[in-house]
Amino acid sequence: MAELTGGRPGTITRPGGRAVRFFDTGGADTGGDTAAAADAPVIVWHHGTPQTGAVIAPVAEAAATRGLRVVSVARPGYPGSDPLPGRTVADAAADVLAVLDGLGVDRFATLGASGGGPHALACAALAPNRVDAVVSFAGIAPYWGDVDWFAGMADPGGLRAALSGREARLAYAETAQFEPESFTERDYRTLEGAWAALGADAGAGGAAGPAGEVDDDRAFVSPWGVEPAAVAAPTLLVQGGRDRVIPATHAGWMLERLRRGELWLRPREGHVSVLTALGVALDWVVATSAR
Repeated sequence: MAELTGGRPGTITRPGGRAVRFFDTGGADTGGDTAAAADAPVIVWHHGTPQTGAVIAPVAEAAATRGLRVVSVARPGYPGSDPLPGRTVADAAADVLAVLDGLGVDRFATLGASGGGPHALACAALAPNRVDAVVSFAGIAPYWGDVDWFAGMADPGGLRAALSGREARLAYAETAQFEPESFTERDYRTLEGAWAALGADAGAGGAAGPAGEVDDDRAFVSPWGVEPAAVAAPTLLVQGGRDRVIPATHAGWMLERLRRGELWLRPREGHVSVLTALGVALDWVVATSAR
């Protein structure tokens, strides 16, 4: 099987001349014999924080095996997409919908991991008549203004700094270092195996500068611009019970507020290793979308 990484890149221009970068695995020139056909069912993959927005190999391969086309969009401030200081989660989701409009995609499923989770939900809330299914892996919940929101996070420093504003979060980024305890042993094993591309892509996303990650964190702790209850489509929350980045309390909070929510709690998984459930989650998407 040819390695599928990145998808065909493209750029659209949003109001004010702002560039938005996207990737699309649809078409014969995006991965040889395993590329998804342009008319294949579409899933939108919302990348984590920080990443480049490229469709990394494990996502592309799992989708191609099921005959799915993947579209992914780099959020403002990430490589190829101009920053949009003060953006909300809904603002970034609106960029995704504009990309889909440009590609002529009407119906789709929307999936996200970690920082991509809120954006997957926001897409569904903004376009309820176009979304067949939603999946959020280890997704962060809206800030509910209580100390418990941070409970269980090994390193909440960036999010705490974001509460004080964009400049405070930028200042934090100048000295911040990754906390090794954020990941479990299973997380590290996963990054050494099938999801090695995730670590490489996260490194590339972070190396491009702090704007994307800073504005993600600000958006997470600010009003999203949409409410979880506005998501009409069936929604699957996939959560690791040992996640030290986004603890399981966030999935529980979301479950209580989603109209058609379902929780798959994987007790032994961490923040990264929970992604090993992607295949079965895509099977759920295919079955749900067919109903």
